[in-house]
Amino acid sequence: MVGVSFLAMAVQQVPLTPAVVDGGDGRIYLWVALGVGVLALVAALMLARAVIASDTGTPEMRAISDAIREGAEAFLRRQYKTIGAIALVLAVVVFVGYRLSPRTSPYALKTVVSFLVGAVCSGLAGFTGMYCSIRANIRTASAARTSLNKALQMALRGGAVTGLVVVALSLLGVGVLFLFFGGLEHPQAVPYQLVGFGFGASLVALFAQLGGGIYTKAADVGADLVGKVEAGIPEDDPRNPAVIADLVGDNVGDCAGRGADLFESTAAENVGAMILGAALYPVFGVKGILFPLIVHAINLIASIVGVFVVKTREDEDPMHALNKGFYVTSALALAGFAGAVYTMLNGPQVQPLWLLGCGVIGLVTAFLFVWITEYYTEAIYRPVKSIVEASVTGPATNIISGLAVGMETPAMPVVVISAALLLSYYFGVQGLAGVAGISDYAKGIYGTAIATMGMLSCAAYILAMDTFGPITDNAGGIIEMSHQPHEIRERTDKLDSAGNTTKALTKGYAIGSASLAAFLLFSAYLEEIKTIVTDKVALAGGYMPVGWSFTNINLAQVPVFVGALLGAMLTYLFSSLAIKAVGRTAQMVVKDVRDQFKENPGIMLGTSKPNYARCVNIVTGAALKEMVVPGLLAVGLPVAVGLIFRHLSSSYQASSALYAPGAILPVPAIGGVPVNLAGAEAVAGLLMVGTISGVLLAMLMNNGGGAWDNAKKFIETGQYGGKKSEAHKAAVVGDTVGDPFKDTAGPSLHVLIKLLATITLVLAPLFV
Repeated sequence: MVGVSFLAMAVQQVPLTPAVVDGGDGRIYLWVALGVGVLALVAALMLARAVIASDTGTPEMRAISDAIREGAEAFLRRQYKTIGAIALVLAVVVFVGYRLSPRTSPYALKTVVSFLVGAVCSGLAGFTGMYCSIRANIRTASAARTSLNKALQMALRGGAVTGLVVVALSLLGVGVLFLFFGGLEHPQAVPYQLVGFGFGASLVALFAQLGGGIYTKAADVGADLVGKVEAGIPEDDPRNPAVIADLVGDNVGDCAGRGADLFESTAAENVGAMILGAALYPVFGVKGILFPLIVHAINLIASIVGVFVVKTREDEDPMHALNKGFYVTSALALAGFAGAVYTMLNGPQVQPLWLLGCGVIGLVTAFLFVWITEYYTEAIYRPVKSIVEASVTGPATNIISGLAVGMETPAMPVVVISAALLLSYYFGVQGLAGVAGISDYAKGIYGTAIATMGMLSCAAYILAMDTFGPITDNAGGIIEMSHQPHEIRERTDKLDSAGNTTKALTKGYAIGSASLAAFLLFSAYLEEIKTIVTDKVALAGGYMPVGWSFTNINLAQVPVFVGALLGAMLTYLFSSLAIKAVGRTAQMVVKDVRDQFKENPGIMLGTSKPNYARCVNIVTGAALKEMVVPGLLAVGLPVAVGLIFRHLSSSYQASSALYAPGAILPVPAIGGVPVNLAGAEAVAGLLMVGTISGVLLAMLMNNGGGAWDNAKKFIETGQYGGKKSEAHKAAVVGDTVGDPFKDTAGPSLHVLIKLLATITLVLAPLFV
């Protein structure tokens, strides 16, 4: 970022031998990683061509698919224009902010370039994912006319395009910037100049997820409330004017939005782990910096193999086949991870087995998050069953039960995250115990970074499963609307049910990886402030206490407490704005659907078609308008807190007491006056508590919303009276509450957590 050491103050100067600092072998690893990234893009292109070359079904099916495609592409074009304008404004702000300080001025251009490259790559990741998904839906629907296996493979391979492109672009974006910024010549300095890449990725991901989430859930809620509850017509009934908007929403929210979300996760993890590798350069050399790129190269290879081993029988649950692919991917990723650890993270007094254990902890954490999410969202388990039973007595008890389940869901994941952080920290300390000159803190934090890499080592396959969901959902809608035979709809229903599970699992996986990555980036912010203060005091000829650290954030200080309160408040206010946006837009959809039914009675009789385009245009305009305010709030609040408290009197600090002349000060000082750290400390409080609050709230919304959805679907199988029963009506109401939870506010909080970390890290020099 600004060419200073992330954990430099925790790493004492160690004499380096030529064998340690030689970067020749590092050059090979960089080119291998870049080569695999290019090959993954080629593989994605070949998969996309194979999918697009497949049969597109009947003319009726193509007409519906074309309407979905046109609506999704129109929305994304308008959305990216809005995001692009916001990104350019922020790029100017960052550039000017960096140029104002002599210390950061030399790095202004590189920071802005990395920011814009991250934003463009994030946008491309979302766009390419949606491009293939809106073409794979009809191919999957057509394949379902032949067999369940062909339809399953078509949908997963369409989803694999998204997974491969997202991870490959993250790898290539970071790797190419590292190369062109002179990383092989100055490996310790360049990783800090890449933080802007993560910020750009976070910014685009936030607006893509937020705008797409508002669109998809407003259309879904509006379609359900009028279609299912009022008119009593089935889901995806062609008589519903909002049905095309609903199917469009699956793509712009779950494909484009989630693609940008996981791109941002891998980008932030790559940059954060490379920064830690730079701090441990005396131990591993340039190989420690390039290690995360090699891990994602292994991720790509393992995921490609995992996708191609998936196949199913006509009488088999598709989830069994998808899980088999996940297990194969995980096994290959673990084997590759072990090879990378023993090849790259070696050196005198290093014990690679402990470091490999950190990666295993990350993989186990991913499995546990997947299992916990499945437990809370699958109809065969207690939580969803309790909501189903509560639906019998009406909407009120359904909502009470659903909220209770949602509030219960963070418990087990928090225990898992806590255990993962504690164990990986301990394993990191043990793995580097024999290395002299490095603090236990630096060793432990590196262990948590390796665990984060382990958790994301299957990201491409996980994202393929996620995109599988909206593809199969669309395929079912196309089959329903084109009046295909019942046995074909049964196949797509099986795939759709599996798709609902994979979407829920991916949300759990995303929030788990966000939790680990956020801790890593929070530690980065603390060390960055420490280095900035050290340089500032040195330039002014001030006093720096021996061993001073910025890691002790004191809640007794008013700025810290206020910042912490604002951080917690931000997650709730942000979620409120997102959910209100869904509500307001859904009201517009409901009104339009009712108006069309009144204006054209032939719609319900089946003698005339609804005006699908009118509803699509309404949702598009409203969603793009509604996403701006919560997005700007997320970007603006941490910046405002840091700048405002920076200029407040230092008397707000508990450490600002007057000291006698000549006294030994416990804090950094210039001219006998303690350095005012109110701004930096307030932002630290906001970041720390905002992350904790966001993680818990996202879990509540993701799993609670998924449980509501599957409770409704369980009743629709014929249980408790089936469709059109009173229990079903209550479950539909509960599902409409859960929809903006699980598909708008919850996933957007994943991005918010990481955006807070990246924006504070990029703008840290402005807070001191």
